[in-house]
Amino acid sequence: MQLYLIKSGPGCGKSTMMKQLAQLSSRPVQRIHCSSDPDSLDGVVFCDKKAAILDATAPHTIEPLAPGADEVVISLYHTMSVEDLHPHREEIRALFARNASLRSRAARYIASAGSLLLDSRRAEACSTDFEKARRYVKRLCARLLPRQNGPGSEQIRLLSAITPQGPIFYTDTIRALADRAVVFRDEYGAASRFLMEQIHDEALARGYEIITCPCALHPEEKIDHILIPSLQLAFLTDNSWHPVALPGQQSVRCTRFLDRSNLSGFRARLRFNSRAAQELIQQSTALMASAKSCHDELESYYRAAVNFETVEQITRDCARVLGLDQTQLVPKV
Repeated sequence: MQLYLIKSGPGCGKSTMMKQLAQLSSRPVQRIHCSSDPDSLDGVVFCDKKAAILDATAPHTIEPLAPGADEVVISLYHTMSVEDLHPHREEIRALFARNASLRSRAARYIASAGSLLLDSRRAEACSTDFEKARRYVKRLCARLLPRQNGPGSEQIRLLSAITPQGPIFYTDTIRALADRAVVFRDEYGAASRFLMEQIHDEALARGYEIITCPCALHPEEKIDHILIPSLQLAFLTDNSWHPVALPGQQSVRCTRFLDRSNLSGFRARLRFNSRAAQELIQQSTALMASAKSCHDELESYYRAAVNFETVEQITRDCARVLGLDQTQLVPKV
């Protein structure tokens, strides 16, 4: 995939550029939203063109490994007026430092919440009949996933995140790609994690192109959702962090795979973890909201120093390179 890496400051038009380019595409695109500001974009993937344009600045800095061959840097630094920014350098430095400190604290709170929820998942695992769950998946996949010719393939897409607005879950993506859903109700995640891993492996072995959606708190080790667009089918995890309510969904309570009498011995531990994790997420949300306020103030300095006519011309150049119709871009008045 050819990557186009945007380098610029806050409020300098990166997100607006990506939104405009996404709107110009006649084919479906994947929009990557910013968890620090869900209304902004951090990237757009043009699937049919095997290309993506990304915000490559901090806190998600990306540097080219094979410049020109794999990555092209789109610099907007020259659109900023140094003369306008220099008099405010002390305020700008202080805001960058405060923003980074708040984000770091929020990340630690989120990590702590994740540790508590992991402890709850391990407690539930002690009461889960994994062999029963495995037999269930075999029957389910035999019914819903007829074997295809050729190997399967996988995309990764996050559908949920902790944000300044609280936990967000993009159910519209599910509605756009699936009209059938099998929903696993599992508050603690041990049974659903195992079920999703088994479905993931079965779907790939049976030759399907799937979209795997990791858990926002444990993205390296837990799958929350699997979408199979060719079948208009979704397998989803439902819990208090991302409740699922879709028309005609098939709901499966994961308590059917649990030894409830054994799980009851962990009740106090599970309740404590749930309450503490909820409080930590609330605190992280408040910290992220404060960080966004800092970022908004930074944007006010940079926005006043940017030549947006130049940014618009660069957007047109990007549209041309990507094979999009740049004549549809409407200049700002």
